[in-house]
Amino acid sequence: MRTEMSTQLDQLCINTLRTLAMDGVQKAKSGHPGMPMGAADMAYVLWTRCLKHNPTNPAWPNRDRFVLSAGHGSMLLYGLLHLTGYDLPLEELKNFRQWGSRTPGHPEYGCAPGVETTTGPLGQGFANGVGMAIAERFLAATFNRPGFPIFDHFTYAIVSDGDLMEGVSHEAASLAGHLGLGKLIYLYDDNGISIEGSTDITFTEDVPARFRAYGWHVQEIDGYDLDGIEAAIRAAQAETEHPSLIVCHTHIAYGSPHLQDDAKSHGAPLGEEEVRLTKEALGWPPDAHFFIPEEALAVFRRAVEQGQRAEARWRETFERYRAAYPEEATLLETLWAGELPEGWMNALPTFAPADGPLATRKASGVVLNAIAPALPTLIGGSADLGPSNKTLLEGFADFQRETPAGRNLRFGVREHAMGAILNGMALHGGVLPYGGTFLVFSDYMRPPVRLAAMMHLPVVYVWTHDSVWIGEDGPTHQPVEQLAALRAIPNLVVIRPADANETAAAWRVALERRAGPTALALTRQKLPVLAETARDPAETVARGAYVLADTPGTPDVLLIASGSEVHLALAARELLTEKGIAARVVSMPSWELFDVQPAAYREAVLPPQVTARLAIEAGVTQGWTKYVGPAGDVMGLERFGASAPYRVLMEKFGFTAEAVVERVLKLVGRT
Repeated sequence: MRTEMSTQLDQLCINTLRTLAMDGVQKAKSGHPGMPMGAADMAYVLWTRCLKHNPTNPAWPNRDRFVLSAGHGSMLLYGLLHLTGYDLPLEELKNFRQWGSRTPGHPEYGCAPGVETTTGPLGQGFANGVGMAIAERFLAATFNRPGFPIFDHFTYAIVSDGDLMEGVSHEAASLAGHLGLGKLIYLYDDNGISIEGSTDITFTEDVPARFRAYGWHVQEIDGYDLDGIEAAIRAAQAETEHPSLIVCHTHIAYGSPHLQDDAKSHGAPLGEEEVRLTKEALGWPPDAHFFIPEEALAVFRRAVEQGQRAEARWRETFERYRAAYPEEATLLETLWAGELPEGWMNALPTFAPADGPLATRKASGVVLNAIAPALPTLIGGSADLGPSNKTLLEGFADFQRETPAGRNLRFGVREHAMGAILNGMALHGGVLPYGGTFLVFSDYMRPPVRLAAMMHLPVVYVWTHDSVWIGEDGPTHQPVEQLAALRAIPNLVVIRPADANETAAAWRVALERRAGPTALALTRQKLPVLAETARDPAETVARGAYVLADTPGTPDVLLIASGSEVHLALAARELLTEKGIAARVVSMPSWELFDVQPAAYREAVLPPQVTARLAIEAGVTQGWTKYVGPAGDVMGLERFGASAPYRVLMEKFGFTAEAVVERVLKLVGRT
């Protein structure tokens, strides 16, 4: 039973969070004050009574993870971080939403210590948390030993009405329930308000019943009963077989005399006068700005000593673990440092022409299975397309509630959640996540792909069936504009390999690239294995483009292609040679990798003096102009595909060696 004095101190701490949020938004003249004001109580209880974290070491591997999925309420998170002792000075809270501040309008991973993920696009944080919980369970099953709980932590989130409306949260919640992620605990800020008004106008489903149907443990509580909040969290911690949703009934803009329970408080400052009136109602000095009572700060700052003690105990356990299991400890430290096990690339296969023809999706599967034993935390799967994407690791179990050390993730037909879950896994650290689907369905997962690029996360996407040449499935399944759309995402590296060797090299690039996500665009149809691609990967795919077939002296024309169209360029080159036209074939699997090469290399591959250039790719031509120049040409596809055998489609759409020759003749003035 808490004393009256302790209850008053609790309220002082909670109101400190509320007023910091009000002041930050008001000073910025933009933001979302209502959510932080309404959810301050649950956040306070979680962060001061239940959350295991060390503000002086935000990267401690066994910390609890906290995700503010309702990222619009970012001032709540910034207040918590500052008050509990993270390296986020009060001046940064005063610079909320300003240029160069560490407190942007929505939480951004890497901007302020303690921000576990970038949130704001609703539902993404919800699914990120599922990925974090998957990573924790997998790593615990893989590395923990009796008496050595190296991985033993919870993943918490505060989620909103908006989060639970988004389809991605439905997908992720369904999978989390199936997997029985018992260390996943979400507090639902059920305030019944969204931007347009009461959720009664759009969102009247029985949320608790839905989550129970998903297999979640559900509790409903008063969001302002502090002891009730703590009791619910403790009950959720004890529920090891099911993820937990704690429905906290709250009021948006709690304490505001005129804007509590009003949609106007969702996304706009309260106004100077309403801020004053709210502070008076809360018993706060009305003219004080960013005021932090010393006794409140002392309560929050207990987190520093508590966190240091908790980490010290864990470090002692880890040192004993190192003595007992030195190989496992060394591997973990390598992974935590963002590095790969030494010598892993020796497991990469090489291919010879006799191994073909071979679809690059099949080659990718061969590569994955070859390197899996050398990379014990390589884990991933497909959105119910494993046999087609060739993402299954043979000889390894599925990741299921009964087999948490399994390395094959079965995402089900949930592309959007898959992308966001992969982000959560990468954010957790210690694992090498990958996920697959058809390239055309990358559209379903674009939001988390964009966020992965924004957060510089090393996620690998295995996107197969990469062009209209998948044939009979027809235009609904044939990607035409997807490559161009994906190339438009900053910091996403797209690789479209031409054969099995380029595919192996692409996997090496993807796994060694730690500064962002990588997309592999792979064929359904078989392709010859080229002897010319069996080179050092550092001189082929890693450089983005390279000379695959050349001619003595300066070429008359440059044929630049990616993926399956490289073979078309090679066939056309033979015909051009017969006509006395010297053609250089450049394989360009990745624009992004080529663009960052030194200018001297780029000019060596694409000599500026050779203006007759033809780019060949079975998709929209957008973007190719920068490589062919104003005098060049692009053979692409500015229409949707059709249902027919792929060789018929190639002929009907004009992707033949003869058609390439005809275009080149025009370029060199031979028509």
